[in-house]
Amino acid sequence: MSHIKSSYLGELRTEDIHLKSSNRIITDAPTDNHGKGEAFSPTDLVCAALSSCMITIMGIRANKHQITLEGLEAEVTKIMSATPPRQISKIRINFTLQGTNATPDQINMLKEAALTCPVALSINPTIEQDVSFDF
Repeated sequence: MSHIKSSYLGELRTEDIHLKSSNRIITDAPTDNHGKGEAFSPTDLVCAALSSCMITIMGIRANKHQITLEGLEAEVTKIMSATPPRQISKIRINFTLQGTNATPDQINMLKEAALTCPVALSINPTIEQDVSFDF
């Protein structure tokens, strides 16, 4: 059974529908690649998927150990390669969290969880994942 339906809307724009929930995502080509840049680009979504997956896996671990993660945020920067072929060369993520009740060992456990999330393990190893934690 499929999980997502993708459609081309024209003018370098797509719509993706999550079939179970009917949630929709619109993508647009970035301005540096012939698009309008009016929505997430597909490569933006790769970066967002990485940070979201890391946060989700940290959340699962935090729930298991009664660790407070409310207020956890990530700033994500996508770096495209300077030479062809056009591709992501680096994803930089900086996590910040103020006021957690996590011990130093638990913080290390959360970092390990983030760095080994399913998306992190699925991204081509030629894409550098530069991840920092300000906990």
